[in-house]
Amino acid sequence: MIDPPKRQDPDEAIEPGFQAIEARRVPLPGGYRQGVISAITVLLGFSLLFLRYWNFEADGGWTTASILATLLLALAIVLQLVTLWRSLLPRDDDEPVYQVTLRWFLASIIALLAGVLLAGLTASHVFNL
Repeated sequence: MIDPPKRQDPDEAIEPGFQAIEARRVPLPGGYRQGVISAITVLLGFSLLFLRYWNFEADGGWTTASILATLLLALAIVLQLVTLWRSLLPRDDDEPVYQVTLRWFLASIIALLAGVLLAGLTASHVFNL
């Protein structure tokens, strides 16, 4: 007589290392991901428009300070794109991964604020570098 195949317990099918990861999974409340994706896209749109204005439409010549402001703005845009990519991944629905995505977003906001502040100070001729 043939024995029927044994059914494995779902917890035994997962390797021990992955059990700890599964235990730490905390899904986000509804709407959190959508909110951060909206915030990222709004800031990304602003950053791209400001960079276009700053590089192509603003009066004046290039100085060291204006080049530094442009580099900071470009860094902010790259960080925002990375943040947007991370926020669109399915694994970003877990709270630990979402927290890292928010740190990327904070870094992009800081770079954007530094770039806009430096651009403003350069345009007002506070820096003559």
